[in-house]
Amino acid sequence: MTISKAQIIATIGPATKDREMIKEIIQHGVDAVRLNFSWGTYEEHAGYIKNVKECAKELGKRVTIIQDLSGPRVQEKSGHEFKQGSVEIITEKDLADLKFGIEHNVDYVAMSYVGNAKDILELRNEMQNLGKIIPIIAKIERKVALENIDEIIKTADAIMIARGDLGNEIPLEQIPFVEKDIIEKCKLAKKPVIVATQMMLSMTENTLPTRAEITDIAYAIISGADAVMLSEESASGKHPLEAVEMMEREILESEKHIKNIQINSL
Repeated sequence: MTISKAQIIATIGPATKDREMIKEIIQHGVDAVRLNFSWGTYEEHAGYIKNVKECAKELGKRVTIIQDLSGPRVQEKSGHEFKQGSVEIITEKDLADLKFGIEHNVDYVAMSYVGNAKDILELRNEMQNLGKIIPIIAKIERKVALENIDEIIKTADAIMIARGDLGNEIPLEQIPFVEKDIIEKCKLAKKPVIVATQMMLSMTENTLPTRAEITDIAYAIISGADAVMLSEESASGKHPLEAVEMMEREILESEKHIKNIQINSL
């Protein structure tokens, strides 16, 4: 079985919590899992971590575990949004969640709503206070982050282009070009870069993606993304395995059209 060079990150949730499903998605191309701490209990997340680690060990594979901190967000009808006016990016909930993540040996911590390098350094300092520094993925989802993108890339260990919230801050028509620009900067800095949000959103309900979604994945890979991510498609969707399989197929097809592929793995 041919395995793609670019990585697939799957968000774990109710649709993928069982050991058999976790085994299936790992066998079909998932390289890393994301735990979204905007949802779920510590008991649920501990169960996800336990199942992922056990399944990866049984399959003889390395599966990276990413803890995604909530940051200062508020519940809206359509989901979560940045809490406007927030001065501190690290909330009390984040600190409690971070302690949990360190205790459960997560591999990466994704920081929501990063604005500048100082935010990343503050999180690193909080990790030091808890006794363990974990690599940080800076989520780019605010206009101010785009203004400070060079210092953020330099300071973070990896970058996630979180297009959902980013689309609330800049005109939607700019997103493809912002994505391409950030990927290019990350490649020059040799920092892993993840493209995330709505990559195969229709597959939360359908067994096949739209043609536009397939093109979106191809664009990310051809542009140089090191990883692409599934969110609700794998966390709560009706067809998580099919979404993983289709994403792997499109990555493999896209990689046929790239010479000298350089991947910075998580």
